[in-house]
Amino acid sequence: MKYTISASALALLLVGCAVDPVATDAAVEDTTSDVVEAADVEETVEEAAEMVEEAASEALCLASGPQTPRDISSPLGLNPVTFPMAPAASEMNLCNIHTHTNAEHKGPGFSVFVDGSDYGGYACNETADLTEAELAPAPGAYGKVKPGDTIEVHWVHTSCAATPGEGLGACVPEGCTDPLLRVEAQTFLVVNDTSALNFMDMAYGGNMVDGKHQAKMIPANTGTPVNFLGSTTGPSYDQSTCSPAQVTWNVRPMCAKLDINSLHAWAESGNVFNETASHGVRQLVTAPELLSTIE
Repeated sequence: MKYTISASALALLLVGCAVDPVATDAAVEDTTSDVVEAADVEETVEEAAEMVEEAASEALCLASGPQTPRDISSPLGLNPVTFPMAPAASEMNLCNIHTHTNAEHKGPGFSVFVDGSDYGGYACNETADLTEAELAPAPGAYGKVKPGDTIEVHWVHTSCAATPGEGLGACVPEGCTDPLLRVEAQTFLVVNDTSALNFMDMAYGGNMVDGKHQAKMIPANTGTPVNFLGSTTGPSYDQSTCSPAQVTWNVRPMCAKLDINSLHAWAESGNVFNETASHGVRQLVTAPELLSTIE
């Protein structure tokens, strides 16, 4: 508990305690100066207390490994924890697909900060240039996203002999110890336009390649992906509450337009992941102590 006194109350107190009932101009100036100085001290103390409280609330979870999401344009990272990079996605089993509204990462093509809420994050740079037709309402089965929104799609892969399913638990089935995990990430600008990319072309639908569960397609024309070590994401984590998971990330740097009607079709199709709405975001991790170095 702290006790404070306002500048106005302090001024009244000083004037009321004056010994000479007929104050000179010099005395008044001295008293005013004292009041201003006292107010400045009080303001400084309060600011310092706020800074301490803010620092305490942002105490970094330094015992954890490198965290995600991050600004993929910056290679800086000081977290000393390392683990093996996961192999290419084509050598692993796809185990989950889900989306976040907006982008969790910040990148060259999605650098417009939305806000610090659970559905904040970053938007594609071209958002302000969308046409009225692209922004036309398109209600449907897939929730928490609308035309004009940005989403970040995560294709999660595992080294386990896993079958694609609901949640990240599907990526670590019983009996699989020390799995390697990889997330392929692509950010999309959602539009009401059937000529834009179709999410059903990037879904799973039982697709197998060389004995591995695989997405039908993941965009390969949105820039060279940035590869780094990190963690799982989502709004339950921040810089003081870290994810313990060890994940290899491959994040594409540019946005692509995606037809929202295809997201609705994915939800209506009864996808094996039981995904019917876009998830919230974990705010950007900026402390270098919580980030890996991007090689």
